Amino acid sequence: MFLHNLKYELLAQLRVRMFIIWLLVFPIALGFFFKMAFSGIYEKQDVFSTVPAAVLTDNDDPQLKAVLEQLEKSEKPVLKVSYLSAEEAERQLKEETVEGIIRSENGVLKLTVAGEGMNETILKSFCDRYNSNAEIIKASAADPARIAAVSGILMQDISPVEDIRLSGGNTNYYDEYFYNLIAMVGLFGALIGLTITIENQANLSPLGARKNCSPTPKSVSLTASLVSRFIMQTAVMIVCVTFQQFVLGVDYGRNLPLVYLAAIFSGILGVSLGFMVGSLGRGSKDLKTSVTTAVVMLSCFLSGLMVGNMKSVIARYVPIVNEINPASVISDCFHCLNIYDDYSRFISKLIVMAVMTFIFSFIGFILTRRRRYASL
Repeated sequence: MFLHNLKYELLAQLRVRMFIIWLLVFPIALGFFFKMAFSGIYEKQDVFSTVPAAVLTDNDDPQLKAVLEQLEKSEKPVLKVSYLSAEEAERQLKEETVEGIIRSENGVLKLTVAGEGMNETILKSFCDRYNSNAEIIKASAADPARIAAVSGILMQDISPVEDIRLSGGNTNYYDEYFYNLIAMVGLFGALIGLTITIENQANLSPLGARKNCSPTPKSVSLTASLVSRFIMQTAVMIVCVTFQQFVLGVDYGRNLPLVYLAAIFSGILGVSLGFMVGSLGRGSKDLKTSVTTAVVMLSCFLSGLMVGNMKSVIARYVPIVNEINPASVISDCFHCLNIYDDYSRFISKLIVMAVMTFIFSFIGFILTRRRRYASL
């Protein structure tokens, strides 16, 4: 009897247009928009790379050339220098071929830039360090024997950038939006979880009236409905993660099977959340749908889907919210899996999701099974 009910529950779900639109088409379209909006921003603003710069050839400075040649010999050079005329340097600066123009005036470096990004900051830091070191060398001119030693020491630490790896994982914080997008897709499973109670309450739908007249035990009918939604939502989460990983190129790290596991847990959590919300009170179908949507969107907002640093703000002032907010717990799963080398934090988040799922499902079962009707 259970398998018979499960089969027809699955067939019925495949015919629901809302299922296709909200759980597949909408997140895929939103993922495309996220990719277009955030693509390349992290690499350009936060990831260090060799900075192209122009050095004017109008005034020859042997000391500057020696320093630049020394820098370019390093394994990961700070600057990539082109010696250009003033006119050509200005043209390339406007075309963004170079990030800045360096000129030497009486041994003092002057810098011209067109922006205020990280590369421009590196160029300014280099020029400031060079001018400071040049002053030290001039001050030591009173003792010529020390000039060579002082120059060698200064040349060893002229790079303004030090590469320190705090984590072996993906540190692109714009990917948090994609983590939260997966969390939203999982929690939108609440909309199909909500239909379980609607289809099992005689006052909300004709199907609910028929089911309450059926000789099939309510526990069997509810379990089949819940399991069918779990299966459908699992398929949705697998499609969404696969799309983000292999089509959009979102970096989920080296543990893709665990990413799928976390996504599946999030989908099951979303279904159980909708099942519980639908079992509360005696409101209409439209009211319960509105409440469920509001709960899901509020949870996603607090996790940072709309405002990227919202989770950090909450962690500072009300940290307990991040521990019980379903969307935050889901996105933290992907974050922990991608950043930390051990799985203790990841497992703890999975346990929290499993506990939430059990609680939501238990409440939904108790409240839905206890409903009785004077007449049908």
